[in-house]
Amino acid sequence: MVNELVDYAKKKKKKECLIFKVDFEKVYDSVDWGFLEYMMVRVGMCEKWVAWMKACVFGGSMSVLVNGSPTEEICNYRGLKQGDPLALLVAEGFSGLMRNAVDRNLFEGFTFGNSGLVVSHLQYADDTLCIGKPTVENLWAMKSLLRGFEMVSDLKINFFKSSLIGVNVDNDFMDMMCNFLNCSRGSVPFKYLGLLVGANAKSMSTWEPLVEKLSGKLNSWGHKYISFGCRIVLLNSVLNAIPIFFLSFLKLPVLVWKRLVRIQGKFL
Repeated sequence: MVNELVDYAKKKKKKECLIFKVDFEKVYDSVDWGFLEYMMVRVGMCEKWVAWMKACVFGGSMSVLVNGSPTEEICNYRGLKQGDPLALLVAEGFSGLMRNAVDRNLFEGFTFGNSGLVVSHLQYADDTLCIGKPTVENLWAMKSLLRGFEMVSDLKINFFKSSLIGVNVDNDFMDMMCNFLNCSRGSVPFKYLGLLVGANAKSMSTWEPLVEKLSGKLNSWGHKYISFGCRIVLLNSVLNAIPIFFLSFLKLPVLVWKRLVRIQGKFL
């Protein structure tokens, strides 16, 4: 969806689009349990279910082994285990804030397509993009929303690692916005969820990360003695599976396909 949005903005020369890629610090470690309980109630979970989740997640203690001896127990007051689906509820809190801001005309999203669809943000778990028009009002609203969400959820936002990407936006205005948010300036194409957004699928440079990934795997296997049968298994089960994620998004050029086949043939 974000790729379609960027592509649409690039084709419409007068369409200005601002994308803020938010970087959350240690998203699972710092979740406030009080905010998590509030979100479980807000999404309609019954009292019994909330009580079960509190019994499973809230509380507990740990100790650290120092030279084989455990220290005094440390009580837990916040945080979730890595990959816990409850983290999605925490992210939904920011999504609700953004929707509320758009409804109250505090934040102006990007109007996409002829249908008048307005996109203000896109989220996949903690991978968050704020999308809107490049205006000073939007900057103030976005920074206020992020700071407010940070205070209630305890999810720290690393503005230094976050990046601001502009499409058809003036360079001086971009520099001013990056200074205001204290973030780095990104450019199209940029990486989101492991894929290059706004990249030209026909360009060889777009596929270099995939080729390097395959070559890296082969380099780690090259110095080991592997039988012919094992090499076939590794090619079919590992190397052939790596490009699938890329191919779900971009069409593979013939030249790149031939190069990948050549690499696999050489290893075989």
